Amino acid sequence: MEYNINKGIGKSVEFKGLKSQYLFIFAAGLLAVFVVFVILYMAGVSQWICIVFGVIAASVLVWLTFNLNTRYGESGLMKLMAKKQHPRYLINRKVPRSLFQKVRKENAA
Repeated sequence: MEYNINKGIGKSVEFKGLKSQYLFIFAAGLLAVFVVFVILYMAGVSQWICIVFGVIAASVLVWLTFNLNTRYGESGLMKLMAKKQHPRYLINRKVPRSLFQKVRKENAA
């Protein structure tokens, strides 16, 4: 059997079509679903309710992760988050003359 582990330098991690940050979102989401499942079970919630919750939450997580992966691509989600950090427009209400004058520092001796 041959196993292709090394994909090359500069290529992102990929598993079953999920690339880079989506793989980490998927793993963290599954871990969170498992932790909530265990907490519900330990709290005394019915076993069947816990199982139904786990299956539905995991299915939604899988669908959402693969949907984000196909919609935004490998680095599109990071670009979307960076775009939200930038302002749409800049407002400058200073007098134009004051923009070109040097600011004097007062010596505090």
